[in-house]
Amino acid sequence: MNELAGHVAVVTGAGRGIGRAVALRLAAAGADVVCVSRTAENSERVAGEIRAVGRRAWSRAVDVADAGQVAAACDGILAEAGRVDVLVNNAGVTRDGLLMRMSEADWDAVLGTNLRGAFLVTKGFTRAFARQRSGRIINIASVIGLTGNAGQSNYAASKAGLIGFTKSVARELGPRGVTCNAIAPGFIETDMTSVLKEDVRQALLARIPLGGFGRAEDVAEAVLYLGGPGGRYVTGQVLVVDGGMVM
Repeated sequence: MNELAGHVAVVTGAGRGIGRAVALRLAAAGADVVCVSRTAENSERVAGEIRAVGRRAWSRAVDVADAGQVAAACDGILAEAGRVDVLVNNAGVTRDGLLMRMSEADWDAVLGTNLRGAFLVTKGFTRAFARQRSGRIINIASVIGLTGNAGQSNYAASKAGLIGFTKSVARELGPRGVTCNAIAPGFIETDMTSVLKEDVRQALLARIPLGGFGRAEDVAEAVLYLGGPGGRYVTGQVLVVDGGMVM
């Protein structure tokens, strides 16, 4: 189905993992996609995959924590694509460590990309969304933002903050016809989880009623729901995609 035909989607952190799966799924649904990644190589590779299936795609190398880079990218995207209908704030990093040993640099790096980045990119497109009187903003949070996790105080704070940010944006932009929702994935098979030790993996699996880690495509389907016709009347919500781990 081409439920997003004629739409333009922007996906940050699109170079791999969940972001790549989201970009490809939105393209499969008919959207043209702007692939934003920290590196030109990764963003262009995914953009090439999208062009191969007949959709328009653009690649942008952007550090989303850098206000100047984000402002220039948003202006350039609007000039080239003409509009943005779906924004997926997916860019994220981890710098794990116990609080007593965590450096300010590791705290700032995680909050900078995961939370400040979403703020900067969303702000960059807010006027365009308001003028269109339409738009879908989808922030990729995490179950860690709901539960916390030892050794991830910076990551948990960034994702919990992203959920609060989501609800505030939903209230601000709702009168303009713009929705804003968050998705909180559980443990998904990505580069981030591939480094887990086997005993840690087994302990996590024991907490998941569905008995396995999710796939990036599971999150992509949730993004398509919120960004497509089915999400028209949904805003300010957190959709948890975690196999039942935190229910």
